[in-house]
Amino acid sequence: MGLAADLGYHVRSPNLFHRAVHAFASTRPGAWVFSKVLRHLDDLVGRVTGGRSSAPEALAGLPVVDVSTTGRRSGLRRTTHLIAVPYAGTLALLGTNFGQPSTPAWALNLEADPHTTVRHHGVTLEAVARPATEAERTGILAASASVYGGYLRYQGRITHRRLRIFVLEPA
Repeated sequence: MGLAADLGYHVRSPNLFHRAVHAFASTRPGAWVFSKVLRHLDDLVGRVTGGRSSAPEALAGLPVVDVSTTGRRSGLRRTTHLIAVPYAGTLALLGTNFGQPSTPAWALNLEADPHTTVRHHGVTLEAVARPATEAERTGILAASASVYGGYLRYQGRITHRRLRIFVLEPA
């Protein structure tokens, strides 16, 4: 088995409502809105569902992993809700940051310390994140479109920074 299967992580086909949310979230204004409010929505959905769901799962049908990293400056553990891309039996993480100009902090944290904890629906595993090779980047970017079409649009807006892509391997 692989990390994706061990976590029970799989992507379902979106329904009509989910596709509408995907379409809005992948626009420049939609991505900006979600970059500002998703964390708060996620907290609310988590409280209402007792931690059994997340905002991306409820609104867009997208499975979420909780990735815990060590802050590169603070040294404190930080947990971020991310949509992972199943790839070659494991999971890949794309540092798109909703297509915003800055690299997300979790990606910079993984570059500084690649040891992470990944949790999905109550299953927690230790993992090590490594930068994807060029060949893997191509495959992961292609696979990302079947998870969430907004990834392709985000990539088009990332022009002044390198898109970080990580492959998670069991620790």
